[in-house]
Amino acid sequence: MVCGNSPRPWPQLLAAFRVSALDDPSTIVPDLPGKAPAKSPGFAATVSRNIVASLARVFAVSLVALVLPAYLTHHLPVTTYAAWVLILQLGAYVSYLDLGIQTGVSKFVAEYDARGDLAGAGRHASAGLALMLFAGTLGIAITLALAWQVPRLFRSMPAGLYHDVRIGVILVGSSLSFGLICAVYSAVFLGLQRYWIPMSISILNRASFAAIVIVVVAFRGNLTAMGIAVALVNVATGFLQILAWRNRASHIRVSPRFVDVRVLKTMARYCSLQSIWTGAMLCITGFDVAIVGHYDYLQTAYYSIATLPTSFVLLILSSAVSPLMPASSALSTQRTAAQMGDFLVRITRYSTLILLLTGLPVIFCGFQLLRVWVGPEYALHTVRYLQILVFANIVRNLCIPYATMVSATGRQGAATAAAVSEALVNLSSSIYLASRFGAVGVALGTVLGSFVSVALHFAISMRLTHETLAASRSRLLFEGMLQPAIIAVPSLALFLFAGWHVPMLFNLLPLFLWGIATLLLAWFAGLTASERNALLRHNPVRAL
Repeated sequence: MVCGNSPRPWPQLLAAFRVSALDDPSTIVPDLPGKAPAKSPGFAATVSRNIVASLARVFAVSLVALVLPAYLTHHLPVTTYAAWVLILQLGAYVSYLDLGIQTGVSKFVAEYDARGDLAGAGRHASAGLALMLFAGTLGIAITLALAWQVPRLFRSMPAGLYHDVRIGVILVGSSLSFGLICAVYSAVFLGLQRYWIPMSISILNRASFAAIVIVVVAFRGNLTAMGIAVALVNVATGFLQILAWRNRASHIRVSPRFVDVRVLKTMARYCSLQSIWTGAMLCITGFDVAIVGHYDYLQTAYYSIATLPTSFVLLILSSAVSPLMPASSALSTQRTAAQMGDFLVRITRYSTLILLLTGLPVIFCGFQLLRVWVGPEYALHTVRYLQILVFANIVRNLCIPYATMVSATGRQGAATAAAVSEALVNLSSSIYLASRFGAVGVALGTVLGSFVSVALHFAISMRLTHETLAASRSRLLFEGMLQPAIIAVPSLALFLFAGWHVPMLFNLLPLFLWGIATLLLAWFAGLTASERNALLRHNPVRAL
């Protein structure tokens, strides 16, 4: 599992990591020698509030992800919808040029704001802006190159679509290059713990995106018109981020005039490691639809639909754990490695529960959901890809809390081997298997990469980060992953009963019994008695 917070293309819907600062460092520290006594549960309350804000964005983005594909698949030919997906995919490659810059700005603003050093926070934000200006310029150049190569990349695409696809790629890619620069201003809000401001802008962007695309298609607009509409939305919300910063956070100065060369070098060093992780993420999640488009164009539309429920699962998980980013950064300076390790085990258990509770229903009820959502034809062609991708991403994201906390504490270099290895295995196996088996080979390549990622984190990364995250690997495996994985026992039983045809089940009784058994196991085996009591008292903060 790799982490980062680059904006992601709409078909992927992978949430960027969101971060939050602390109201007051003293509110998150237990009674330790030399430390002020802990106050109210400020840390837990802060994380909980930010999780709620992030999940609100999940709801809005998920609603768009449900409505827009359902509309487009019923109003566009399969070949045209596939072309639209590829426009978004190619145009959004520039988003990966974030290279950890937004993460770096959020991290350093959070740290310096916690110390009361607003000038230091501004210098780091300004350094991030300078780096992002370069990234945005490079993004435009890459966009033009990709648009030029469209006929070579997708030879099976109908030739009549080449012109519109090229224009669409240029429009979407250029607008997202501008969005990269504006993302620095949102990163300032995230570091200052003003979560609802960037979340609201993100929700507005998704809602406007869906509405304007639906209007264009309703009036029979072509792919070029759709690209113009999306570009206008991206540019408008980019300016809105700048305006929000001027009105609400201008005390954190962000301008190329305030760039400090030493700070710029510090940011560049931090981002150099983050960029490796971002590049790995590009290989893992960024090329899959494009590879399908190259080797098996007719399956592109179906495969892209399969990525959406998969991304929905990841969106929920990343939104739940993302507030840990700056919190972990601040905590690492005030808590022992053993305390950080205990926190990691507990958060891993929660995230594993979320992964399984959101992923298993998609696997076992996938066909019915797809049938209602995009129709029977898409459901029949999509369900197998969906099963494989959701399973792969459940596996690869078992270590997402670890990856997040490693990045937050500045030790992501120790986990680079796992990220790079997963990327290489995923990309190479996807290309090879796609050339042999078509689109399903790309999904299988994701499965192989996911197992490599988890194995290397346990074998290598956790040894190297023990000084900052002193969690026993056996304890993390058994308490953090295997204990909550007990809830998958009913799923295994159902799979043995019906095999790969589980999503085709129309008999509601097996699915009903499976759902009840899964929820009971999640409640009694996945949570401790104290956590259950806290939830029953409507006090989830105490569970943290």
